[in-house]
Amino acid sequence: MSDLIYRVKDLKVSFPDLAHKPLFGAAPRTSVLKGLTFDVARGDVLGIVGGSGSGKSTLGRAMIRLLRPDSGSILFEGTEIAQLGEDDLRPLRKRFQMIFQDPMSSLNPRRRVGGIIAGPLRLQGFDDIPRRVDDALEMVGLPKSFSERYPHELSGGQRQRVGIARAIALKPDFILADEIVSGLDVSSQAQVLNLLEQLVRDLGLTLAFVSHDLSVIRRLCSRILVMHHGEIVENAATADLFANPQAEYTRTLLDAIPLPDPDQVWA
Repeated sequence: MSDLIYRVKDLKVSFPDLAHKPLFGAAPRTSVLKGLTFDVARGDVLGIVGGSGSGKSTLGRAMIRLLRPDSGSILFEGTEIAQLGEDDLRPLRKRFQMIFQDPMSSLNPRRRVGGIIAGPLRLQGFDDIPRRVDDALEMVGLPKSFSERYPHELSGGQRQRVGIARAIALKPDFILADEIVSGLDVSSQAQVLNLLEQLVRDLGLTLAFVSHDLSVIRRLCSRILVMHHGEIVENAATADLFANPQAEYTRTLLDAIPLPDPDQVWA
């Protein structure tokens, strides 16, 4: 157990289907995650990939308890968190953090960058907050002077770096990155991916990277979960998955990746 940061077993999540809600009574529920079981080793960079509606983002949010699962087990470093109440979760929050897809909507436009990074530190009762803010900015490659700027004064790539700084300022054990490069241009994508690789090495992070893009996943991740209709259809080391995909859906995703040479194959 000591080398595992997560052990997930038979995880199920459903949401109310409001489109089919009767006039009286509760709405029927739609199953989104259908009994997922997998482990995450400490230090792994786990790719969670799948098409729209596959349940990949729902899985990530369940892992860091931004939503409560219907049933199943989520062991985080040996602690069962699947059904913990918010009071019990609060001291654990600093140990798992999230970087959101859209930095403009996830950063308070009325607060300066320094205040945005400092907010979670204050909530968790950290001391020497100004130093921690400066350190976090330095780690993501932004000058300390950026603490006085507002989000609208930054580029998309810089805003995403602020989101990363906010997450790492708490020195978490695990970070969920949910489609964080999908809205960036190619140059900014490469810079953010380089930054994540460096932070994983320097800070010893365990990272889950949610994406629909297998080419991005291939570069960053050591292991991949392929999701389809709320189920894991493949769980393999990255090199093995690209060399010898087992699931038909995985082969479909690989075939959709554009290659510079039409005759080239992933294997």
